[in-house]
Amino acid sequence: MLNDAEEAADMLRNGTGALLVNLGTVTREQGAAMQTAVREANRLNIPWVMDPVAVGALSLRTRLAGQLKEQSPRIIRGNASEIMALAGYSSVMKGPESTSSSADALHAARELALHTGAAVLVTGRTDYSTDGRQVIATENGHAMMSRVTGVGCSMGALSPACAAVSPTPLQAAVSTAVLMGIAGEMAFEQSPAPGSFAVSLLDSLYSLSPEDVVRRARFLSL
Repeated sequence: MLNDAEEAADMLRNGTGALLVNLGTVTREQGAAMQTAVREANRLNIPWVMDPVAVGALSLRTRLAGQLKEQSPRIIRGNASEIMALAGYSSVMKGPESTSSSADALHAARELALHTGAAVLVTGRTDYSTDGRQVIATENGHAMMSRVTGVGCSMGALSPACAAVSPTPLQAAVSTAVLMGIAGEMAFEQSPAPGSFAVSLLDSLYSLSPEDVVRRARFLSL
């Protein structure tokens, strides 16, 4: 949310637990602030997450993401096309949306994880989290999540919260997928239409309990 490089650095020195770098509405000025924030986060050993929105489809953010991925992100979260493009593979985007399935990007995700040292979370009908060696498939979620705007960015925002408290980047990525997926399932049970679903998704995240997670989590190590 910060556009100024000085303010980005100030924020990180004031007790920030994690940093999200979301390229959704990036400008050159914001790109400079992102670079400063990432350098400061690394200096302070604060985990940071990159959400490479529409990378591969637009040139400015693609160049910026290519630079940022070399600066030790803890998690990279994106859809299949974004992850494939960031890993150097050709991909096809429709606006910010992927035309590929998450499974199509699994090889690229593993390569990207090994190259960057980050856990890579590829979101889709099945979410895949990988550190380049281990792959965890998460089956939680509902199709309605793809019919409202902002779910991907909300998932991106949840990722640094998990990174701040998880012992490993991979566990943080899996936790992100499980928590958002379960919240989506619970939201649809209460609100099966798009307008009310978006509100119920936030409510479900707020009210999610450890018991809900234990009872509903569906993930598998591949």
